[in-house]
Amino acid sequence: MNYHGGAVCFTASFDNLLFLKTYNEVDVEVIPETRETQKTALVTGASSGIGAATALRLAQEGLMVILVARRQDRLESLVDEIRSKNGEAAFIRADLTSLEERESVFDQVTREWGTPDVLVNNAGIAWYGYYHEMKWETARSLCQLNVEAVMHMTRRFLPGMVSRGSGLVVNIGSIIGKMPTQGTVMYSASKSFLDTFSISLYRELRGSGVTVSVMRPGPIITEFFDRTEQSPNGRRIPAERFAIPAERVAKAVARLIRRPRKVVYVPFWIGIVPALYNAAGWAVDLAGPLLLRRKQ
Repeated sequence: MNYHGGAVCFTASFDNLLFLKTYNEVDVEVIPETRETQKTALVTGASSGIGAATALRLAQEGLMVILVARRQDRLESLVDEIRSKNGEAAFIRADLTSLEERESVFDQVTREWGTPDVLVNNAGIAWYGYYHEMKWETARSLCQLNVEAVMHMTRRFLPGMVSRGSGLVVNIGSIIGKMPTQGTVMYSASKSFLDTFSISLYRELRGSGVTVSVMRPGPIITEFFDRTEQSPNGRRIPAERFAIPAERVAKAVARLIRRPRKVVYVPFWIGIVPALYNAAGWAVDLAGPLLLRRKQ
């Protein structure tokens, strides 16, 4: 494989990954020792929101970032932005709801860069509304991306991390995973699964040199709210007014690389919310349905 300056880009298909393009017209000499010592991070759902902010932050921290998402134009722009700031990046266009494309991503990443030092499972979708009105295709896609893709990507890359004796898996969950809420039945359940999956793996891997962490952010300023409203039979989640910038989560991911932890709340004070929620569950039982009905 020939590296040209900075970013190398690929696209994934059901059968294989095709070389797409390289950036920089002038070959730059790469010292092998630098390649071997530079950490790599694989970030899914990297075309916008938390994924894009995390990729930018980790590149700024000196990691070589490999971006995975469906929207190629967004990925190309992000790679260019990282390069303009003297970072190093590559992208693989892939739909992670597809088993075949997840396998293609794994094959390409391990062949070109080996097992990444950091895996950020960020790709996910949400939906807000009455579950009985949710299209089954939407529900199935949510399960495939929020649950199955996380399990599969972690399972594929984890053996290499354990064999090497180092690695970090960061699963981007949500505070909603600790607070089952009307209107977010599938999303809440998927993030609750992510909590259990991550913490169980964290305990299983103690002493191996590999850490699995779960992020529990509150509402984040992303395309998240627009997408739930645009989904078939979907509505806008009524939490946008409390949203914080995605860069806050990205900074927390960067801190995890320096100091791995089991669970991280963003912002930190939101960690008290599940306890308050549980204590006032009777009030949520009464008020929650009213809030959902008001959105009709």
